[in-house]
Amino acid sequence: MAVREPGEPGVLRPEPAGAATPAVTPAAATAQPATTAAGAGRSGAAAGGSARSGRVAGPGEPGYEAATAVFALGAVPRPAAAAVVRTVEEVREAVGHARRAGLTVRVHTTGHWAEAARPVRGGLLLRTEPAGPVEIDPERRVARVPAGTRWGAVVKAAAAHGLSVAHGSSPTVGVVGYLLGGGLSFYGRHTGLAANGVRAVEIVTADGELRRASGPGAVFGADTGAGGDEELLWALRGGGGGFGVVTTVEVALFPVARVVTGAACWPAGHAPELLRAWREWTLGAPREATTSVRVLNLPDLPDVPPMLSAGPVLCVDGAVLAGTDADVAAAEARAGELLDTLRGIAPPVLDTWQTTEPAGLLDTHMDPSDPVEVIGDHLLLDELGEAGLDALLEVIGAGSRSPLIAAGLRQLGGAYADPDPTGGALNHLTARYGYSGGGVPGLSGTREDILARLPVVRSALTPWDAGTTAPTFVERFDQPQGHLDAATVAAVDAVRARVDPDGLFRGDVMRGATRRYPDAAEAAPEPRS
Repeated sequence: MAVREPGEPGVLRPEPAGAATPAVTPAAATAQPATTAAGAGRSGAAAGGSARSGRVAGPGEPGYEAATAVFALGAVPRPAAAAVVRTVEEVREAVGHARRAGLTVRVHTTGHWAEAARPVRGGLLLRTEPAGPVEIDPERRVARVPAGTRWGAVVKAAAAHGLSVAHGSSPTVGVVGYLLGGGLSFYGRHTGLAANGVRAVEIVTADGELRRASGPGAVFGADTGAGGDEELLWALRGGGGGFGVVTTVEVALFPVARVVTGAACWPAGHAPELLRAWREWTLGAPREATTSVRVLNLPDLPDVPPMLSAGPVLCVDGAVLAGTDADVAAAEARAGELLDTLRGIAPPVLDTWQTTEPAGLLDTHMDPSDPVEVIGDHLLLDELGEAGLDALLEVIGAGSRSPLIAAGLRQLGGAYADPDPTGGALNHLTARYGYSGGGVPGLSGTREDILARLPVVRSALTPWDAGTTAPTFVERFDQPQGHLDAATVAAVDAVRARVDPDGLFRGDVMRGATRRYPDAAEAAPEPRS
């Protein structure tokens, strides 16, 4: 039997008209963002007021700014019209409005991924907010999640049953876009890509119809109508978006009793020895462990601990999961194999690693909570070796004068590399590491300095470039992107042609994920009078 969890104020329940968004203190590190478009990108914390649900507004009209507010301040959208939608009926009405007015349709939750998506200029932009709470089926280990829900609400609901999910690194990241964009979790070396856990998707397509795409393990079908269309489910999971407006997803859960998690930071002068030790550990790391290493150049702000803003630091964070209470000692020992080695090289200036509840993992990566402009880059890397580590530190380490506020590597391998025969268009990554780095203009350096540094880092890492990207880690629309081979792109495009023959949602397709539409940003048609 499914268990309905109560909503959290401001997260699952709609705010009353005119309610202010709670102030949130920023953390000085880059976030992992997404939109709630079907399969495209990243989303995050609420940004900017409230709007009457379902009302289409134009520039200057009530509700327009709330519907268009984004987390990524470097890519503020300017659609011809915008609306906040919560229910299936509101989505249908908005899609019908767009067709009648001759507008294309774009979708987001709060736009963490706005800088990586095609620029929004014209058209109708829909912002999804949840129509109800998260539902948990603890026996079948599946969560039913309304579009617009953030990860914090799902983690809390699942934890009440001793379960968790392959969630993002921040509680304010949106669920749908993260999942359908692949999703790299700190549980990922154990679970694989988060998209592989999606069991069903409910989506309003260009014809205004609600479709349910489901596969094995979907358990709420009797409540929502007919299931099936495994071809659409396959394309939605990592296919690059542009299929419609997702209204609900069902995602697999797994047992987690405790998590060994945290971050340890050292002055960046110790980075060469620390980074080599970390890489050596990753070569034989257990699948229960997923970590990252970053060089941080944090500004002197009240919310930044002084030991972190005194100069560049190298931080190692991540998680080792314990599925049951009996697994806790083994998880602590596995974390200790890495941490004891690193602590033996030099004492950390900050060390928050601990054994805690699964919800504690949401604080580990120090993602920012307030909207921010980040100018960054991303690529996937093959095995680096010592030469690769040296090349990376040469351009981001101590003495490099790097203007990047955070830059480093995410550990891949493990289940990330396992093809999933029941997964979607993107179901595994063969790369060994994911690089991402970015700067915040005015905090870590000037815009010009940051833009000049990105190609320097990319050039330094070119010998180890795997030639692909992880969709939810892409930082800019104009950066090289590509996560699907030509045959997969063609197969996904065939599904797009079936559910969106006129290209109503073409703007939401990721760069490099289609041959139906040009990769350059398109100018959407103006509304008819």
